Amino acid sequence: MVQKLKLEELNRIDVETFKKVEKIPLVIILDNLRSMHNVGASFRTADAFLIEKIILCGITPQPPHREIHKAALGATESVDWAHESDINTAINDYKSRGYQIIGIEQTTDSVMITDFSIDKSKKYALILGNEVEGISDEALPNIDTFLEIPQLGTKHSLNVSVCGGIVMWEFAKALK
Repeated sequence: MVQKLKLEELNRIDVETFKKVEKIPLVIILDNLRSMHNVGASFRTADAFLIEKIILCGITPQPPHREIHKAALGATESVDWAHESDINTAINDYKSRGYQIIGIEQTTDSVMITDFSIDKSKKYALILGNEVEGISDEALPNIDTFLEIPQLGTKHSLNVSVCGGIVMWEFAKALK
């Protein structure tokens, strides 16, 4: 008979071990997110896939906050993060460190993620934009590549934390 595993049977690492474990070369930049639940969910996903760091830009809410914690379930303690008021400062910082900057956005130049080759020898910074407006217009010219997730239904977009989860998983699979 199938039984669900108990938490202690999952053999997860503790926060101290997580901090020491080699991360995948992937940074998540959250650009002006409004929802604390989306921020918390992004932290939780970043923890699950050993993401290097999250950069919270502009008005994106910052920990500690109980609404972020509700979705993050402690991942704000394990995943490194920083706040940057200006999205282009964050982009330029990671470009100067050799990261390829990828906007997750539907644009005239976007490529379906299924058609994009993730190179294990590269480092990536993925930008996820505001729930209504997407990535800030002033950031668009500074982004190297735009990716979108194929959608087959009637809706034109996914929730930002769901989108982030899909994209983080695709990159984690390829880079780990």
